[in-house]
Amino acid sequence: MLDDGTYDAIVVDADSGPTPDVVLVELAVAAGPHRGEVVAISAAGLGRDPIELLAVPATITVVDGVPTITLDG
Repeated sequence: MLDDGTYDAIVVDADSGPTPDVVLVELAVAAGPHRGEVVAISAAGLGRDPIELLAVPATITVVDGVPTITLDG
């Protein structure tokens, strides 16, 4: 898992989750000492089809060990 902080990333894989509002997203960290690491996050409430998320730039924010993502596109 990533340390608390903010990381530029790109979505490399996305799939439907266990419920209709959840998407399982894999993101590759794009810069810094964790560059190339792949992080898997379950995201709820994105309102987007998983296929639409592929190659979308994102920001991973980790606070108290809990990651959240913000999609740039």
